[in-house]
Amino acid sequence: MRVTKIVTSFIKDEQKILILKRSDKVKTMKGLWAGISGIIEKNETPLTRAKIEIFEETGIAEDKIKLIKSAKKLRVNSPQYENHEWEIFPFLFEAKNPEIKLNWENSEYLWITMDELKKYNSVPSLEKVLLNLL
Repeated sequence: MRVTKIVTSFIKDEQKILILKRSDKVKTMKGLWAGISGIIEKNETPLTRAKIEIFEETGIAEDKIKLIKSAKKLRVNSPQYENHEWEIFPFLFEAKNPEIKLNWENSEYLWITMDELKKYNSVPSLEKVLLNLL
């Protein structure tokens, strides 16, 4: 079984959670709503990768976010490949009224409540990852 280690982070502002819509320029999961995600590279810690991805995908600098919670890693089957799992490291951060500047990986963003997540066509297990943080 092949395993890919991934961080998935959420930014919270008041009672809303930031979700991003994956652009048509990414390799996988095009057009699906997601948290802020990325593959952990080499010897990085998951927290380091989470902060890098937040800055790359939203433009929010590390000094503008506060870690609220991390959760135990989750293993989920990759919908793209047989005999492949994702090992997801979930994080929840807080930011007060951040300015969002998307990069090419995402085409839209929304601030939603947890209850609204079901309305959106999201990447596999997104709700499960978020529930582990709340």
